[in-house]
Amino acid sequence: MAVALAVTRERRDGETRCAVTPDAVKKLTALGCAVTVEAGAGQGSSIPDAEFAAAGATVAADTHAALNGADVLLKVRGPTAQEISALKPGAIVVALLDAYREKDTVAALAKAGATAFAMEFVPRITRAQVMDALSSQANLAGYRAVIEAAHSYGRGFPMMMTAAGTVAAAKVFVMGAGVAGLQAIATARRLGAVVTATDVRPAAKEQVESLGAKFVAVEDEEFKAAETAAGYAKPMSAEYQAKQAELTASHIVKQDVVITTALIPGRPAPRLVTAAHVASMKPGSVIVDLAVENGGNVEGAKLGETVTTPNGVQIVGWANLPGRIASDASALYARNLTAFLGLLVKDGALTVDLEDEILKAAVVTHGGVVVHEGVQG
Repeated sequence: MAVALAVTRERRDGETRCAVTPDAVKKLTALGCAVTVEAGAGQGSSIPDAEFAAAGATVAADTHAALNGADVLLKVRGPTAQEISALKPGAIVVALLDAYREKDTVAALAKAGATAFAMEFVPRITRAQVMDALSSQANLAGYRAVIEAAHSYGRGFPMMMTAAGTVAAAKVFVMGAGVAGLQAIATARRLGAVVTATDVRPAAKEQVESLGAKFVAVEDEEFKAAETAAGYAKPMSAEYQAKQAELTASHIVKQDVVITTALIPGRPAPRLVTAAHVASMKPGSVIVDLAVENGGNVEGAKLGETVTTPNGVQIVGWANLPGRIASDASALYARNLTAFLGLLVKDGALTVDLEDEILKAAVVTHGGVVVHEGVQG
C-alpha cells in the first residue's frame, strides 16, 4: 500500500511557496507515495491545481480532506493548529519548522504524537547537500535582496559612459558571506556594482575574492578561529566586535547599498548596522536587512516595511525574500523535500530509522515528546 502523503496550502501571512511541484509529485509517486494536494496550494507559485492532477496527485477540496488518513504532511512553514489537530496519531511532518522560535508549534506537534522533522536542522554534510533547504532558499534570498535594493535605489548599478557624461557604478557592501551573501555579491557584480563584503569566518575571504569582490575585516587571531566545525560563524568577543565596528563605520559611510545577511542558529540576529552608521550614509542610500525576521542586523529595520530615515536612507525589511521568487523557491524546496523523503520511504513503505545521521539531526518531536536538545525547554 502506498504511503499517503499530503500537501496543504500555506496559511502563514505572506507565504507564497508550495512544498511540492508537479515534477516533485511525479518523483514522489515513483518513490511509492500517493500524493494529495489541497486545492490552491500552488497558487502563490503559479502552479494551477490541474498541473498537480496531471502529474498524478489527487486534488483535495480542503485541509481536512487533504489530511484524511495522511501518513506524511509536507509543508514549507510549520503546520497550523487546525492542521495539527487533523493529523492521525504517529503521522510524520516535514517542514521548515523554525523550531527555535516556534516553540508552541513544536509543543503541539509533540502533544499530537507526530514525528516532526525540521528541514533547517538537516546537517551540512556531503550526503545531505541535496536536502539542504536553508542553502537553497538563502541562495534565492541573496539574489532577491539585490533586486530589491536595485529597485529602491534611485540610480543605476553599473558604470555607464554616455555622450552626456559618465554614470558612476554603485558601491555595494554585503555583510555576511554565507550562501545568501555570496549570491548577493555575485548578483550585484553581474549588475555592474563595485562590491565589498565582510564576514567573521576566515574561509569567507577566499570565496568573496573569487567572486570579484574586496574583503573587508579585522583579520586578527580571533578572526582566524571564528568558525564552527559545521561552517557557521561563532559569536565574537566584545573586543573584536568593537574593532570590527570601527572598521565597518569607516566603510559604510562610503557605500550606496548595504545588504546584511548575518544569522547565528538559535540566537537573535547580531546587530551589524547601528543608527549612527545609518545616519552617516548619503541620502538615497539603501540598506536591505535579510535577518529582519530574526530581530534584524540593522537598527531601525521594521519587519515587512521600508523605513525612510530623516537623512533619506531607505531600510528595506521585507520578510520571506525567497517567497518573492516563489516559483523557483518552491521548485528548489520541493527537490530538497523529495530527497529527504527518500530516507523515509523505502520500497513503498515508511521506514523511519532515527539512527540515520540526517534523520537523527533533523527530528524535533517523536513519541509524544520534544527530542531535539536545542529545542527542549
